[in-house]
This record gives sequence, C-alpha cells and structure tokens, in this order.
Amino acid sequence: MPLKALVTGGTGFVGAHVVRALLADGASVRCLVRGHSDLANLDGLEVDLVVGDLRDRESLEVALAGSEALFHCAADYRLGVRDPAELYRSNVEGTRNLLEAARACGVRRVVHTSSVGALGLLAGGEPADEETPVRAADLVGPYKRSKHLSEEVALEMARSGLDVVVVNPSTPVGELDRKPTPTGQMIVDFLCGRMPAYVHTGLNLIDVRDVAAGHLLAYRDGRRGERYILGHQNLTLREILALLAEITGRPAPRLRLPHAAPLVAAAASELWARLSGGEPRLPLESVRMSRKLMWFDASKAVRELGLPQSPIRPALERAVEFFRATGQAPVR
Repeated sequence: MPLKALVTGGTGFVGAHVVRALLADGASVRCLVRGHSDLANLDGLEVDLVVGDLRDRESLEVALAGSEALFHCAADYRLGVRDPAELYRSNVEGTRNLLEAARACGVRRVVHTSSVGALGLLAGGEPADEETPVRAADLVGPYKRSKHLSEEVALEMARSGLDVVVVNPSTPVGELDRKPTPTGQMIVDFLCGRMPAYVHTGLNLIDVRDVAAGHLLAYRDGRRGERYILGHQNLTLREILALLAEITGRPAPRLRLPHAAPLVAAAASELWARLSGGEPRLPLESVRMSRKLMWFDASKAVRELGLPQSPIRPALERAVEFFRATGQAPVR
C-alpha cells in the first residue's frame, strides 16, 4: 500500500519539492492549503487539497484523517515583519496545534521542517552542527526565534511520545522559489543588476531537490527526537556571486562594503516601509544576520540518512532559469 502523507506548506519552495519527491516514491499525497494560497507550484500534480489553517485545530484533524505520515513544511518566512506576533502564532502555536492533532489522529511519524536559523553559530566561521549551543535570546530577529521555539515544541512532543524527526535545511537553491525566499531575492537582484557591492558573509547552500530527498530519508531512517542539518557547501557571498557571474555572464560586484553601510540602508528601508505601509526591501534583520558566517556541518545527515550532496552550480542554474521563465528577472 502506498504511504498516505499530509504535507503542510506544499505550495511553497521546499514543500513543493517534498510533494514531488513523495509522488515519485509512489506515495498518496494530501496538501493542507489556505483558502487564498497560490497553487501554481502544485499545478498538474495528483494531490488532494484540503483547506485549513494551522491555527484551526478542527481543520487540521480533518486534513490529517487517514494519514500515516506528516511532513510539516509550512512556516511564515518573512524578515522585517511589522507584527512579529503573527510569526509566533503561525510558527510556534501553529506547530503545537498541528502536532497535537497528529497525535490525536494516530499519525505514525512526523518530519518537522525547522531551519539552521534555529541553531547556534560558532565564532570565527567554524561550521556549526546540531549540538552547537543556542538560546532563543541569541538569535537575530523574530523569524529565527519563532523557528527555534517551534523546533522546541516538536522536540518536546517527541519526548512525550510522538514520533517526530526534525530536519534543519540550510539555504536551499533551485527552481519553484516563487515567492521568492530572501536567498532567491538575492539571485533576482543579481540578475536585475541591483547588486553593485557585497559584504563579507557566508551561507551553506544545498540543492533544494536534495533537501526534499532528505525529508523522505528522515522519515525512513531518522531517529525520533533527533535533528538533522540538511546542508552541503559552505560558500562566502563573494563565491556565490562569482558562480552566478559564470552562469549568467553578468559581472560580479567587485566593491566590498563594511557592514555599517548596509545597516544604514536597512534602517532607511524600514523607515520608508513604516511610512508607506509596505514591507522593507532591505530588512534590518537580514543585514544583522549577514554579520556572521552562517556555515554548517551536515555530516550527521550524510552519515545517518545518506543525504545526497549534489553539486551547487546546477541548482543555481535551475534557479536562474526559473526566475527568468517566471518574469522575475530579465532574459539575456
């Protein structure tokens, strides 16, 4: 019998790839969607759609009925949000509601999608791992803090008997980043010629298809109550921009700015957003994050789960093609 799985966040970047990986594996997939969700990432896929909300326990139990597996990929991923309480309601309380509903419905196993943003960092740019100490107060901004707290909810439920495995994707790149994510927006800005300079920072990149594969591997082989970093290659921002330059033929920026310069620009961006009622184009939260090298060690997931480590360049190429095909970036 095919695995019966519910996926939350299936319309999003990572979730849409998890849905595809499950379908390719022969699973029967149901997706929890909101009434106003953009369903473009699910076009043409044989999935059942159930309308519900993480803050509505009754709708969650309806969606989970008959499911053996739950892949919780949904999250409110916004930086510089005007009302941080919204993030906590969705990411923390929503996770608690969902996992309590999963317990009540007899779900066999849950894969909870957290983030490396919920983990600690090491001084000097040394790659951090699942055991690097962290406190919520040390994390930059409400998004990271909400992801850390939602992860704590998942681990607490695992300790109380629910079979939960936590995965912590690093920085996925590839196609279907429709919103886009902050990293996807960086690629779009590069393609549009809106990156005249860079700062010294670093990210751990991974092909989004490998992240999706990591979710299925965690379901099959992960240990209850354990965290697994789904990551691959640590690169500086300068190295990422150099790769994009090779792929696109556009010149990479040569000017390196001190971190104080984008801090001033971000403060101005947030002031304008408050005055205009919109979202800041350059959130102060993202600039503060860039002051550290966000490098991670995914060897635990490679060793215990067999996490794939596909080359990063093809994933960046697919991201570029997607942003051009969807009109978010010019075709050259």
